[in-house]
Amino acid sequence: MLFAPVALGLGSVLWFACGADISPAVPLSCAVVLLLLLAVTDRGREWSRICLVSMMLIAVGILAAQFETWRAGTVVLDSAVTTTLTGRVERRESDGRGGWRYLLALKATENPALKRPPEQVTVIARGQKAEFETGTWLKGRARLTPPSGPALPGLNDFSFGAYFDGVGGNGFFYGAPAVVPAVEPGPASMQDRALEWLYRLRSGIGDRIRGILPGDTGAFAAALVTDERRAISSETTEALRQSGLAHIIAISGLNMALSAGIFFVGFRTVLSLFPAVVQAYPVKKIAAAGALAAVTAYFLISGFAVSAERAFIMMAIMLAAVFFDRPSISLRNVALSALVIIVLSPSEIMGPSFQMSFAATLALVAGYALWKERPVRDRPFAKFRVVRMLSSAAAFFGGILLTSVIGGFSTALFSVEHFHRLTAYGLPANLAAMPIISFIIMPFGLIAMLLMPFGLDAWAWQVTGFGLDLVIAIARTVASWGGDIGVGRLASWYFPAAVTGFLLLTLLRSRMRHLGTAILMASTTAAAMFGGPPPPKIVIAEDGSMAGIVSDNGLATNRERPPGFIFDQWRRALVLDEHLPPAFPALPDIPTAPRGERLKLTEAQQNETMDAIKASATGERFSCVKKAWCTAKLDNGSILTVIENAAFLGPACDISDIVVTPVRLRLDTCRSGALLFTGETLRKTGAVELRFPNGIAEITTSFEGLERPWTRHRAYDWRSGTFGESETLSDSGG
Repeated sequence: MLFAPVALGLGSVLWFACGADISPAVPLSCAVVLLLLLAVTDRGREWSRICLVSMMLIAVGILAAQFETWRAGTVVLDSAVTTTLTGRVERRESDGRGGWRYLLALKATENPALKRPPEQVTVIARGQKAEFETGTWLKGRARLTPPSGPALPGLNDFSFGAYFDGVGGNGFFYGAPAVVPAVEPGPASMQDRALEWLYRLRSGIGDRIRGILPGDTGAFAAALVTDERRAISSETTEALRQSGLAHIIAISGLNMALSAGIFFVGFRTVLSLFPAVVQAYPVKKIAAAGALAAVTAYFLISGFAVSAERAFIMMAIMLAAVFFDRPSISLRNVALSALVIIVLSPSEIMGPSFQMSFAATLALVAGYALWKERPVRDRPFAKFRVVRMLSSAAAFFGGILLTSVIGGFSTALFSVEHFHRLTAYGLPANLAAMPIISFIIMPFGLIAMLLMPFGLDAWAWQVTGFGLDLVIAIARTVASWGGDIGVGRLASWYFPAAVTGFLLLTLLRSRMRHLGTAILMASTTAAAMFGGPPPPKIVIAEDGSMAGIVSDNGLATNRERPPGFIFDQWRRALVLDEHLPPAFPALPDIPTAPRGERLKLTEAQQNETMDAIKASATGERFSCVKKAWCTAKLDNGSILTVIENAAFLGPACDISDIVVTPVRLRLDTCRSGALLFTGETLRKTGAVELRFPNGIAEITTSFEGLERPWTRHRAYDWRSGTFGESETLSDSGG
């Protein structure tokens, strides 16, 4: 039973990791054959039956992943475009910088009209007139881009998550959009109307909380209730991450357990005040039913994140176990919740939220099971009241300490894999914050939510805000200690090996679990000794607008202010904190063209440009001419040039060994034989890394093929309307 979700999840992982789609007939045939073999296998041959069931679950996992991929069927925008869009607000969320992020059901595009319009897009609107309610129809000029791929090969592919979330593009409005009459009626089905009502209620609750508590305090409180985290400032979010307290803002097992526990104990205590009720009715089961209703309401307004889904399923199973007088905390409950999520949403298994959430829960429940099996010792001084009080206090803080240690170690593996970082001071931060969360934030937050329908919740939110201010202060203090440890990328074999060891350690009940300990320790030791892949010398963003040179001094880029979304991922993956911005030396005037005309260089201008590029390439730091080029010379003598204007392509190719441009050109090679990376080629390969092991460029791309549904949009040619070779010269227009 405990390994059933492991086999099911393995099948889903195999499907998502494949380089191409496979026919569903293959896993379906395998599942049917294995089921027939299982039916004729003697029940006494236990290991044979276990192997057959495991292989059948793997096949079922593949089928579940295929079904979810087919069910999603998201149309993803193929390239960046500026268009006038009309859509209906499905959801909204404050972004904390005076703007709102809207999920729009896209109904029409104009000037240009998209040939493959996505069904849903996320668009940011800023300004005082940018706040619109769910269900409002908006029209405005917007810049849309496809969901981004990995910032570097092997990193998180955001287009994967966007595909399964049903989001085909994201962007921003130029100015505030206009409210227009409804293009079509609202949701027709009862389910869609119920979801719209829930999202509207969720937004209203978030607005109410942020109206009472200003700034990060209100945003933090709203995140604990509705999971709207974007309103929290980047400084506070980073402090929570560096201090190891970021798990608080996720609707996870901690939030669900505290809310359910507080409601269960409080409701049961109130009922116990009436002896007639206690004697006539099962008070414990009534309290469990009330707690289950409260947790269900919490889940419905939390936004349905995977961590909340997992926590809700587990809490529902635990509370339902009270009805049947069964133990509530067990590994079987964890396995059941994992099975439900993998069957319903197999893609979640690929993300850090699912992995870290289940890792922490699995480790804590397994640790609790071992703790219950410990021998109980006599306590001769337990009859003294002072001793009992001290023992209770020690048990409370000891529980926090043990929980923090187990939770921290169990999620460290996944933090390294996905975020390339470790938190050194998470233990003291959690020891300081958990009593505040347990005794101030969650109890008064629950009281505030119960009083909100009557408009009497302001005082309770003020007390909750006081506790949240303390937690933010703890996070900032601990973050100032500098405990954020960059680990970088490890060897590709490490993560599967370490996860195998972790699962054996936590799921096995016999001494065989120590095999998992040995695998985990051996793989971690080997990874620490031998390190990860050699760092690249050159990194190139997937749109060609930014390139970086990796050296002992830091990461040199061609941008004075590199985009934080990409640059932060580069810095963490490459373990480089120092940014080396480009220099702008004084050079002769660069030729320009009249506005609206294409620049064409004469032979003399080309020679002058070649001389200027050559003179600029003096070291492993970019020298730039604004709106023209940036160039640098590597330690192996190769010259790297990034050009913004295609008119400079010829001179750049003649003088450089590697040329990068965001312009989408028909060319895929330089006339001189130099390596050429254009907006068109990078669209198909994604971000690129270059290494020079023997003086010859070794290229690593993010995508080796574009055959999966979440990458296929990169091969779409809007001119021909086919998924073939694109021959666009510039912005495709969708």
